[in-house]
Amino acid sequence: QHAVDREVWTKAGELGLLGLSIPEEYGGGGGTFAHEAVVALEQARAGDDSWGFVVHSIIVMHYVLAYGTEEQKKRWLPKMCTGEMVGAVAMTEPGAGSDLKRVRTRAVRDGDDFVVNGSKTFISNGLHCDLLVIVVRTGGEGAKGLSLLVAETAGLQGFSRGRQLEKLGLRYQDTMELFFEDMRVPAANLLGGEEGTGFVQLMQQLPQERLIIAVAGVAAAAPAGPPST
Repeated sequence: QHAVDREVWTKAGELGLLGLSIPEEYGGGGGTFAHEAVVALEQARAGDDSWGFVVHSIIVMHYVLAYGTEEQKKRWLPKMCTGEMVGAVAMTEPGAGSDLKRVRTRAVRDGDDFVVNGSKTFISNGLHCDLLVIVVRTGGEGAKGLSLLVAETAGLQGFSRGRQLEKLGLRYQDTMELFFEDMRVPAANLLGGEEGTGFVQLMQQLPQERLIIAVAGVAAAAPAGPPST
């Protein structure tokens, strides 16, 4: 099925593996990045490339922790720590990969909502995600027009999931296309509360994301052993 069973997430929450560096007041472990790095390290050593722990705990949760309002943090983080909600981040588009300034998915303000239209691809945790941080264009072209908007996907009209993507690696990891057609998201779900701050928020968080990829990469390569002499 190219994905873990949904119950894996709630079991991980029961075991205290989720949100290790999230403050205890929001249901987390109260630890540091180092504690989460241990989980990623051991997951890689075990040869498991299916469970999207890194995206959920080390990436999505920290966007909410860093830029969410107090109400948002209390509403979302405890459920993510128990595994009741699974997190994903929607950056990549068919025409915008590593160059986020080319993102075309647009969110237009309409009263108390944003109306979102566009699509994303290669989204890890796409099948099970209940909480989706979306990179959207709320302004003009370039970096200054980007914002981060959070969608709660359960029963959300205009939100749909596409096909599971075949990949060369990470074959069992849940990776999907996502589509937004006149999808309405409350304007209050804008991270940071101000339009046009998304690119700065991304640049502040991406270094830790890249660091955990390096941690997992080193651990996954280790079983190959030292080079022969």
